[in-house]
Amino acid sequence: MTDLQVGLPAWAAMCAGAAAWMWAGQDQGVRRARLMFAGAGSAAREGAFEASPLGRWFEGMRGRARWRMEWLCLPLGLVLAVLGGSVLPLIAGAVAVPLVGRRLRARERERARVRRADEVIAWCAAVAGELRAGRQPGQALAVAARDTAALGTATASVVAAAKFGGDVPGALREAAREPGAEGLAGVAACWQAAVDGGAGLASGLERLESALRAEREQQDALSSELAGPRTTVLLLALLPVLGLVLGTAMGASPLRVLLHSPAGFGCLLMAAVLEAAGVWWAARIVRAGEGR
Repeated sequence: MTDLQVGLPAWAAMCAGAAAWMWAGQDQGVRRARLMFAGAGSAAREGAFEASPLGRWFEGMRGRARWRMEWLCLPLGLVLAVLGGSVLPLIAGAVAVPLVGRRLRARERERARVRRADEVIAWCAAVAGELRAGRQPGQALAVAARDTAALGTATASVVAAAKFGGDVPGALREAAREPGAEGLAGVAACWQAAVDGGAGLASGLERLESALRAEREQQDALSSELAGPRTTVLLLALLPVLGLVLGTAMGASPLRVLLHSPAGFGCLLMAAVLEAAGVWWAARIVRAGEGR
């Protein structure tokens, strides 16, 4: 066996492990940063960065990388197919593309939901600030909605209702149906109470913003505590890859044994089933800890 055949799997495994470690640790670092700098105006500062040209470029590059990451399964399967002398890894890589893509899209939807929740918190603070500055409720709502994605696709309908005396609470409840915008239902309740009973809208929005921020910080703290178990699960899932690398380095040719002998192929199938069951069970425990 040549040094190239020994070195290729080792380098591939090292690169995959490093990428998995950074991918798993990214959310933990972000959550810790949010907890360190949590407080009044933190969500607004984050939204201001994402609204800047540099922030939009960074988010676009990160989004494109996530969407294309699933196609890495094909070259990885091709490398394993060449090293193992079998077409089965290539087939497995092709099958993994839609599965990995679905997982990546779910992660992106969750991040979009979290960003939307941050926008809602910042928007509540902005509306309250405009009201404290002396603007009328409809005008304050329209001004605060200019540079935010808190209202999403319902921005035009909510602003129109506020400007022309329409059903603002109804429009806000409609906007609250979108993922991450659930806090707008509280804004609708504050608006309804201010219209019907003459209650202070600015005070209500400030209390709502404080409640939403406290809930968000609690979720961030829980997610940060669960980041360690998630990383452990991922590293345990990569241990079989390390075993293959060590076997290849020792000259045992584990890929050929697993792919070209009945006993090895049976061990491979059983190991795949047990690995999938273990990862699913560990992920289920983590989701239960998150309250999902």
